Amino acid sequence: MTESLYTLLESRFPADRTKVLLETDAGTRFTYGEAEAAATRMARALADRGVKAGDRVAVQVDKSPAALFLYLACLRAGFVFLPMNTAYRPDEVDYLVGNAEPAAVICRPADEEIVRGIADRHGTPLVLTLDADGAGSLADAAAEAPADFPVAACAADDLAAMLYTSGTTGKPKGAMLTQRNLAANGLDLVESWRFTADDVLLHALPIFHAHGLFVACHCVLLAGASMLWLPGFDRASVIRLLPRATTFMGVPTFYTRLLDGDDFDRDVCAGMRLFTAGSAPLLAETHEAFEARTGHAILERYGMTETGMLTGNPYDGDRRPGSVGVPFPRVEVRIADDQDRPLGRTEIGGIQVRGPNVMKGYWRLPEKTAEEFTADGWFRTGDVGRIDDRGYLFIVGRAKDLVISGGYNVYPKEVESVIDELPGVVESAVIGVPHPDFGEAVVAVVVPAAEGAPDEAAVIAHCKAHLANYKTPKRVFFVPALPRNTMGKVQKAQLREQNAALFAPVG
Repeated sequence: MTESLYTLLESRFPADRTKVLLETDAGTRFTYGEAEAAATRMARALADRGVKAGDRVAVQVDKSPAALFLYLACLRAGFVFLPMNTAYRPDEVDYLVGNAEPAAVICRPADEEIVRGIADRHGTPLVLTLDADGAGSLADAAAEAPADFPVAACAADDLAAMLYTSGTTGKPKGAMLTQRNLAANGLDLVESWRFTADDVLLHALPIFHAHGLFVACHCVLLAGASMLWLPGFDRASVIRLLPRATTFMGVPTFYTRLLDGDDFDRDVCAGMRLFTAGSAPLLAETHEAFEARTGHAILERYGMTETGMLTGNPYDGDRRPGSVGVPFPRVEVRIADDQDRPLGRTEIGGIQVRGPNVMKGYWRLPEKTAEEFTADGWFRTGDVGRIDDRGYLFIVGRAKDLVISGGYNVYPKEVESVIDELPGVVESAVIGVPHPDFGEAVVAVVVPAAEGAPDEAAVIAHCKAHLANYKTPKRVFFVPALPRNTMGKVQKAQLREQNAALFAPVG
């Protein structure tokens, strides 16, 4: 018996395949039947060009219905879907392609020449294109292919997707997500959040990220529901479409932007049953302001690329500002000390998790995988927290100095490595400081050389050339020396404190 995620999704599709799966902002509609046919043709087109079950398919394309169908095509054929942030620069794409060794790369037509050079350098045989309108050489190949590709038989531990997440070394690691991982987490969310075929999700998230792809799309597909599909978050579009929706998922930045205007009120949200937030901490004041304005309490949840969703505030019951709620049904969460010994309620320690949702491991990094799991099989999240007497989890810090800007993870070491390459830079420290829109903003503190030091604009320009925009520092400051403790470790907490009010509103 196959344990393919695609088979599970397909079993939940509406019996009437003429039901609309998604509608674009331009009014174009795609039914479940059309999505199935498109995915089948894409799977056939890729297989006919040599892609086999188990091969990685790396994808860096703009959000479109066709991009979603490409994901379904990979699931159907047993290919391993490897989405890449559309903001990644060539250096970042080069590393991922070299590390993952995909059988195919799908990119935007404008990037084809650069990506083909990267693919040739790493021995990837196939490069195809797909644009924001669903056109390109992949679409052309799929149009000529018959819609007759069978669903691949997959075991529960076969890979379905691989998402790269950075680390303290600055080199991204491929989190290997299996058919079981994604299926278990998807079912948890549909059941916990009461998704049904009557739901309409307003989808404004990117789909190269676990939030927009696995959390949002899986909830819709597993419920046989529908989506209103935006290419990205646009405040006016969201407010216009919310009266047609029942659910909305966002990062905290979405909610702060919605609140930034009197046209967002109870009337706009009258037909909504659920707002969820994730990918970054939701400030308690945002939660409270949203509820006061709309009458809706945002359901905040907590997850990671390596694990999917772990906890969430309850659908029925208190959604507590500042808490990320209780474990989902298939997930176990504990707080442990530095020796992995479980701690009691209200004690602060490392957050560890276990369940069928937790990744198989890091791609080709068995030693790193072993480091992240305890002897008794719990995954160390790297976050620090406590569980209160009611079983609610509160995150109190991050053990690895991670910066979350606009819902995206930024690992300081990766940015520091780029800055330190610049002539005239002795060393640098990258931190996150509070920002009213992004949650946190990336800030660099640089020690310049005596001669030939770059200025702020030069550092930012260099970062923009080598890193995605969300990783690029918003500000750069120069200091004679970085603060260090007696062991020589840079005191980033001190730097964060010194710059805490950098982006605070004036007046």
